[in-house]
Amino acid sequence: MVAIKLPDGSILDMESGVNGFDIANKISPNLAKAALAITVNGTLQDLSTPITTDATITIITGRDKEGLHILRHSCSHVMAQAVKELWPDVQVTIGPAIENGFYYDFARKEPFTTEDFAKIEEKMHEIVKRDEKIERLVMSRDEAIKFFKNKGEHYKVELIEDLPENETISFYRQGDFTDLCRGPHVPSTGKIGNAFKLTKVAGAYWRGDSSKEMLQRIYATAWADKKDLDAYLLMLEEAAKRDHRKIGKEMDLFHFEPEYAPGAVFWHDKGYKIYRKLIEYMRNRQEHNGYIEISTPRVMDRVLWETSGHWEKYGAHNYSGQTEDGKWFCIKPMNCPGGLLVYKQGIKSYRDLPLRVAEFGKVNRYEASGSLMGLMRVREFTQDDAHIFCTPEQMEEECITTLKLILDIYKDFGFEDVKIYLSTRPEKRIGSDKIWDICEKALANALTSHGYAFEINEGEGAFYGPKLEFILKDAIGREWQCGTIQVDMNLPERFDISYIGEDGEKHQPVMLHRALFGSIERFLGILIENHAGKLPLWLSPEQVMVCPIVSEFDDYAKEVADKLRKAGISANTDLRNEKITYKIREHSLSKTPIIAIVGAKEKENGTVTVRRLGIEQQEILKLEDFISNLVEETKMPHLSE
Repeated sequence: MVAIKLPDGSILDMESGVNGFDIANKISPNLAKAALAITVNGTLQDLSTPITTDATITIITGRDKEGLHILRHSCSHVMAQAVKELWPDVQVTIGPAIENGFYYDFARKEPFTTEDFAKIEEKMHEIVKRDEKIERLVMSRDEAIKFFKNKGEHYKVELIEDLPENETISFYRQGDFTDLCRGPHVPSTGKIGNAFKLTKVAGAYWRGDSSKEMLQRIYATAWADKKDLDAYLLMLEEAAKRDHRKIGKEMDLFHFEPEYAPGAVFWHDKGYKIYRKLIEYMRNRQEHNGYIEISTPRVMDRVLWETSGHWEKYGAHNYSGQTEDGKWFCIKPMNCPGGLLVYKQGIKSYRDLPLRVAEFGKVNRYEASGSLMGLMRVREFTQDDAHIFCTPEQMEEECITTLKLILDIYKDFGFEDVKIYLSTRPEKRIGSDKIWDICEKALANALTSHGYAFEINEGEGAFYGPKLEFILKDAIGREWQCGTIQVDMNLPERFDISYIGEDGEKHQPVMLHRALFGSIERFLGILIENHAGKLPLWLSPEQVMVCPIVSEFDDYAKEVADKLRKAGISANTDLRNEKITYKIREHSLSKTPIIAIVGAKEKENGTVTVRRLGIEQQEILKLEDFISNLVEETKMPHLSE
């Protein structure tokens, strides 16, 4: 007999060799029907895995995060099976589950198109309806190579050949289709259900290597039920309308030149106004929170990043070159070394700490062309960076202060639903475990001491220190990773920085790396999509457009605009010889927040007719009242409190 401990603490005594099917049936027929997999002592396994020792188990369903991941990965196998049944000459490569769905890469001479999707989906539904049992098989490495060579699947052979010689290889078989996979998987294709849909097709290099052949990647989404699928597809439809690249073009904010400067933004006047306002806002918040601001060179000796360890880890993503004197220089990929060099100028005392040093540093990092995506993923961007130097005794309090500031700033931009992840030590890192223990504890204490909810992101910290990651949820439910706080006791040691303590001796400070927006470019892209281009009035590049009904009132329109500008409000006039309805429609499409209409009555009474974006009803206001209202309304949020 074995003792099976359930999540509620109860114990089931069952025969040795019992599996997840048996346990789920013992608990409830409904649970058995919904079961997809099982955790045994914290390890995910197939439902069919026999349990021969006492164990703590959890039955996993499609409502669990792990269950949805397994369902999606199993669905990727069904898609691969469908493609193979439709086009037997296609070679299958890899097909993992990803956020909100999965993809599978195929090698095929003819290109897939979205017109093929209906045929593939129909075949997938057929495979699901067949409810084919999904079985795990194991082979030796040599047997596995022989198996796929006989099938003509040379991509699978290459994957297996890269594994150690004594490796035992696992496969999953459903019907006539067998795929290389670690698992676990759902017990049969029928468990996948019908809540899936193919979404797009794209190119992808084999194993992500641009020197290798291009494959065809089919993306899809899969959910536990049709209701969740429909909600996700509706979100995608809404996201397409909010695409910052589309809105950026409509509002004339920016453009890209892939041929001449891939992954770099060409800011237009309106877009650069928003960019500058974000920096002005952050600069104002930082000054009120005890920060100083510096600027460091964009091109520096590569040895700095070799000292920090960044070169060893990210060297392939850096832009560097050798000058005539034989020295190697680097366009800075991050601001840390520059901040450390500024700290080293002059002797620091414990009385100078904490020293909060901000920098709006422009950095460059190479990203593969296929991964570039508007403002969201670029090669050149501006970080709202800061490095806080403090004593070990101040470390935890500085984490708390920075944590409060970052959440307060997100509220100013309308983001109240913020997830926090504590990312712990990665496998490849610098520094001793003792240092990592201290740093991780400081971040955890900062969160728990003030009741902040957080999740552990195991092994995802920076190579030099653990970090907090802040995930924002936008207006349509999407999540975006933005700011970070990183605790670092390793780079101060590598750069040999110090302060003089109360005892008159040298001590090593702690360094907190902090970015709140993350990057100005990406945060602006998120804001555009969150607000569907209808930015808050204080952030809008063009706040008021004054439109005379006919040219007879151009002078009054100019007078109104001039008074608005003198009050610090961004205002322009549209004096074109066009109908007022045409002007209203055009400025509404370009997301101008307020249109002030002037005609005979307005001029006579010293008023304006105000039309706000998204509101059909107009209001008539005295010009003085209109201006005074806007002066208050256009203040930065933290200045209006």
